[in-house]
Amino acid sequence: MNRAGRAGLEPARARAAARALAAGACGLILAACAAGASGSPAAGPGAGQMGGSAAAANPALDTGSSLGGQPAPDIRLVNQFGQRMALSQFRGKVVILAFVDSQCTTVCPLTTVSMVEAKQLLGAAGSGVQLLGVDANPQATSVPDVMAYSRAHGMVNQWDFLTGTPPQLRAAWRAYHIEVQIQQGMIDHTPALFVIDTHGRERTVYLTQMNYASITQAAQVLARQVAGLLPGHPPLASSRSLAYISGLAPTARVTLPGVPSGSVTLGPGRPRLVMFFATWVAETSDLRAHLLALNSYARAAGKAGRGGGPRLPGLAAVDEQATEPSPGAAAAYVKGLGAPLRYPVAADPTGRLADGYGVGDQPWFVLTSATGKIIWRHDGWLGVHALEAAARRA
Repeated sequence: MNRAGRAGLEPARARAAARALAAGACGLILAACAAGASGSPAAGPGAGQMGGSAAAANPALDTGSSLGGQPAPDIRLVNQFGQRMALSQFRGKVVILAFVDSQCTTVCPLTTVSMVEAKQLLGAAGSGVQLLGVDANPQATSVPDVMAYSRAHGMVNQWDFLTGTPPQLRAAWRAYHIEVQIQQGMIDHTPALFVIDTHGRERTVYLTQMNYASITQAAQVLARQVAGLLPGHPPLASSRSLAYISGLAPTARVTLPGVPSGSVTLGPGRPRLVMFFATWVAETSDLRAHLLALNSYARAAGKAGRGGGPRLPGLAAVDEQATEPSPGAAAAYVKGLGAPLRYPVAADPTGRLADGYGVGDQPWFVLTSATGKIIWRHDGWLGVHALEAAARRA
């Protein structure tokens, strides 16, 4: 499994990338997408005007950059069912086209959630919208690879996720100025999402930002753009403020809904080890085995401190519900493990906790002190002994 090394975009670099894509130049900005990434949410708005001043001032939201209506290069690949597809066959529909790593655990799930939610916001008019993905992982290009991503994210019948031979994919990336790199086993690519009108013309490009709380806002910006290209300019089913949504840092005391029931309180007062995850991580790792293995850490934390030994911080897991295929996905998964978890599991329904804790990947560990200071972060799974060694830093 390839692991990526960076996630998110610095504001100036995000704006530069949008301008480069809008000008037809080579996309220079990359976002880590294969399983694993480090970094904290950082983003910047594009040059577009959708959403007004609140959206333009939101550092976690790209409001889009105009592409001027130039013809969209045709793409001829196969979808997750092995069917031959062409971008040109969707003339008459507005196409939302995204370049997505088929094994991504960082920014790509945010992209696909925003696509699906944007179409849902259009209500019945969404039938005039086609969602398309193009695989941006040069090492996972098979039809089963794009089907696995589609299935894990509940999108099998909601879009067409296209792939092909490496030369075919490279041609598609070049046509849309998508930069894809593998450096030291890490896969990065330009996190671009394009809106193509009913006449097959490129209208707007967006760069997905590594920020969980802004997913619904990004969907709203996207839906407004698409609505303006559909007959009758249909109104959105709902709308919300596009002003910046701050994260909930470990210094804040927060009570979250428990999974599958109850509640879980996090925040200052004592050291804590928090593990962020989503059920779709099962596509790239043995999620069940890892969750059950953490029972050993929970038992060790419960025993530590007895007899004068050092006490280990208690463990809590947090499901990123904002990126799950359904609100009940985590509860169903936990119930189906076949054995109980000996640590609490909470749901982060808005993504604000992930942003406040600086989550840049799934899974993601954060160790906090009794005052709520972040002492240590880790991207990816760790064995119990390594977790215990790291947790003793608190």
